[in-house]
Amino acid sequence: MTRHFRWRTRSFARRLRVRKEEDLSETPETVEPGEQRPADESIRVLVVDDHALFRRGLEMVLSENEGIEVVGEAGDGHEAVEMAGDTLPDVVLMDVRMPKRSGIEACTSIKDVVPSAKIVMLTISDEEEDLFEAIKAGASGYLLKEISIEEVASAVRKVYHGQSLINPSMASKLIAEFASMAKKGEERPQQVPAPKLTDREMEVLRLVARGLNNRDIAKELFISENTVKNHVRNILEKLQLHSRMEAVVYAVREKLLEIT
Repeated sequence: MTRHFRWRTRSFARRLRVRKEEDLSETPETVEPGEQRPADESIRVLVVDDHALFRRGLEMVLSENEGIEVVGEAGDGHEAVEMAGDTLPDVVLMDVRMPKRSGIEACTSIKDVVPSAKIVMLTISDEEEDLFEAIKAGASGYLLKEISIEEVASAVRKVYHGQSLINPSMASKLIAEFASMAKKGEERPQQVPAPKLTDREMEVLRLVARGLNNRDIAKELFISENTVKNHVRNILEKLQLHSRMEAVVYAVREKLLEIT
């Protein structure tokens, strides 16, 4: 039977009581800015949620997965930004609605501090506005807490390797918004032309819109993965955007892409 977050809380509590106090107080090692990390080093994850029990439980579950290391946890948006600067995470799992500063506001600041960090909103909020604002803030994923324990570790790996993730129940809302933006684009007056992308950049953008990661795009276009990364970087710079999903939203709105 699939295990879900909702009924795992008591299990987390039992496991936390058993865990030794010194294990919880260990200070994770950090990597200095600019330092090159070994290719086989674990994916560094920062967990951000205002519920301490959920944070600790998620940390324990992720730590059981080889190749994933939880390097820190934070209870609000302000703490998340500071912790991101200290730990330089590869992936941030963060709630949307938190005290002091929301996850969406923190998302923007974390991307400024650690541009390479992939941020996944892990939340109970299925509000369309939260989804769209998260994408605009630079999030690489938006998942509901109803997903299974096993899917969380899988999501960390997928996002780390360049995929964008959206909970299936939210994806239809995003597609509907794409269609709405495209229709509104036909009705609004002529504005400043969108930055011109090269033919190759358009090819890459179309494949990004199909949900392909860098490795799959490289195979599709018979180019290296590093070349794909350079194209994606150039696309984001030209469009002055922060994430792959935001680039797709922009492209649909400006009628650079069509949703079929």
